[in-house]
Amino acid sequence: MLFIRSALFNFLFYLNTIVLMIVGLPTMIFGRRAVLSLARLWSRSSLWLLRVTCGTSAEFRGLENIPKGACIVAPKHQSFWETFALVNYFDDFSYVLKRELTFIPFFGWYLLRGGQIAIDRANAQTALRQLTAKANALFAEGRQLFIFPEGTRRAPGAPPAYKAGVAYVYDKTGVPCIPVALNAGLFWPRRRFLRFPGTIQVEFLPVIAPGLKRDAFLQELQRRIETATDRLIAEAARQHPETAAFSPSKPTPHNPA
Repeated sequence: MLFIRSALFNFLFYLNTIVLMIVGLPTMIFGRRAVLSLARLWSRSSLWLLRVTCGTSAEFRGLENIPKGACIVAPKHQSFWETFALVNYFDDFSYVLKRELTFIPFFGWYLLRGGQIAIDRANAQTALRQLTAKANALFAEGRQLFIFPEGTRRAPGAPPAYKAGVAYVYDKTGVPCIPVALNAGLFWPRRRFLRFPGTIQVEFLPVIAPGLKRDAFLQELQRRIETATDRLIAEAARQHPETAAFSPSKPTPHNPA
């Protein structure tokens, strides 16, 4: 039954994505805000499909911690789920993403029209300078920027591998950063077909105010996210023992390497 439900969801998820991209083409005429509204519709419909087909719901905590206006949003990255599920709480957002994604027909067009930040990762220093310049312009408009601090998905319980990019942007732009902990990887494991029933928990943590040195910021960001994520994983494992295979067997270190 788990396999059948997962297969049904995956089929409906991609069908829903394709239909919305086609039906939503007129939003490109009306600009960024219209495209971002379509993205939130995609998010809500995908969460609904996940709940009714797989029995996987979501709980969002700490909404009162989300600041108004310009900020960096720094979520833990365990699965594809958080790439679409968090946007409902931000009105004018952008993601940092690799330039190659903008080459995908339809999907890439939406990324560009939606004002997302695409960078060429071939040259790290050039990419950081480009990112900072675009981030400053974005923050001047009061927008929110999603940056996954580890850059790529990591399984629940894997040792943290935070990159310097988020600290560089924080230092150069002078905006607050909201860390986000979650346990989505227990229910939507990376590189796996199955979707497990249960409740994905997301926690928006207290904001890190501007002004810290880069190393101090990165250490504090990692400490907050990893501590809260370990707690959410342990909580989910108690409620849903079938997720134990994806839970950490020992505490993960919280100091940047």
